[in-house]
Amino acid sequence: MDGNHGPVMLDRRPSDGNGARIEEHRRFLDRVEAGERLAAALVERVREPAIVLGIPRGGVIVAATVARRLKAPLDVVVPRKIGAPGNPELAVGAVAEGVEAIDHQALRRLGFDASAIRAEVERQTREVARRTAAYRAGRPPLELNGRTAVLVDDGIATGWTAVAAARWCRHRRAGRVVVAVPVGPPDLEQRLGSEVDDVVVLRRPDPYLAVGQAYVRFEQVSDEQVLACLRAVDGPQ
Repeated sequence: MDGNHGPVMLDRRPSDGNGARIEEHRRFLDRVEAGERLAAALVERVREPAIVLGIPRGGVIVAATVARRLKAPLDVVVPRKIGAPGNPELAVGAVAEGVEAIDHQALRRLGFDASAIRAEVERQTREVARRTAAYRAGRPPLELNGRTAVLVDDGIATGWTAVAAARWCRHRRAGRVVVAVPVGPPDLEQRLGSEVDDVVVLRRPDPYLAVGQAYVRFEQVSDEQVLACLRAVDGPQ
């Protein structure tokens, strides 16, 4: 991608040495440890002023740790996946507040009904508004104009929610958009394309079956935990 430093990939594959291979496959203990290690990879790459944006729910736990280590403000962006009609696990796009990212080419190729997709977009857009209002609890979004937006999730599967979140950042005039995750697919840069300026990924498992495979503990995160993280981090505005 133009203007970036190249992707960060820390899962080096040594040719020999049992100890090194154990480290290669070591899972994150939990989202907090993942955030610590992600922050260490970001500290020399993020241009100030920066704002860390967590993607709920689990991504906010990771993002809170990153924000503390970078001494940056923490905010939230709420994208929602758009599932295919009759197969909701098949992602065909995502929405965030005021933006859409839909794979229209795939929809045409697979012959999905356009009206059914539009109905799902509208349903998820309403859910984005509901969740955003709940998480912000009356706070306005932080000003992104000219700043570096660091989008953090606990992992990326298809990349559609990250694309929608990145478009939201562009819509709010972020000067630079960085996607940072503990785990993601090998081809994440290709999936995100020019939507972002930089990509930081700590682990790219092969085979990659699910985000949770990179963690020892990967419990469900509640809305109350998200709200607690947003209240606890108090960075410079």
